[in-house]
Amino acid sequence: MILMEDIIREGHPTLRTKAEEVKFPLSEDDRALAHDMLEYLINSQDPEASQKYGLRPGVGLAANQVNSLKRMFALHLEDDNGEQLSFVAINPKIVSHSVEKTYLPSGEGCLSVDRSIPGFVPRYARITVKFFTVDGEEKKLRLKGMPAVAFQHELDHLNGIMFYDHINEANPFDQVPNSFPLGEE
Repeated sequence: MILMEDIIREGHPTLRTKAEEVKFPLSEDDRALAHDMLEYLINSQDPEASQKYGLRPGVGLAANQVNSLKRMFALHLEDDNGEQLSFVAINPKIVSHSVEKTYLPSGEGCLSVDRSIPGFVPRYARITVKFFTVDGEEKKLRLKGMPAVAFQHELDHLNGIMFYDHINEANPFDQVPNSFPLGEE
């Protein structure tokens, strides 16, 4: 089981290192990592488990964040229709995206960042993604809203990019060109 002390924090070199493609069939270690990352997110969103184990709630967790340079991350959140999205994406890619951008008006947070970093993080409003499941099945999804933002945040982790790298340093709340705040389309 992954706990907060297993999640590395900003400043750790693994967070700035590009993760490696995962080979199929998955090793037992890779399967266990995928399971544990998703389990962390599910537990972190359960008030009882979160309190019992001292977990910070999260919607996404990348392998880099638990000091493993594997191209995989877990997502556990609801889409705009209230449908539960819960999966591990292995070797994920964005195959197409909208020109239009979006951002969270409150800014983004991260389980590897223990401080509040204010500012808009521009993300593609709509993305089409491909990834493999733990069983090696290829999936293609169209995401928008919070799932699209979360997917891009986690994919950045796999490329050694932190969310605050996207914030305009000179003016963190500068209007993002060709964009709308998430929840206000």
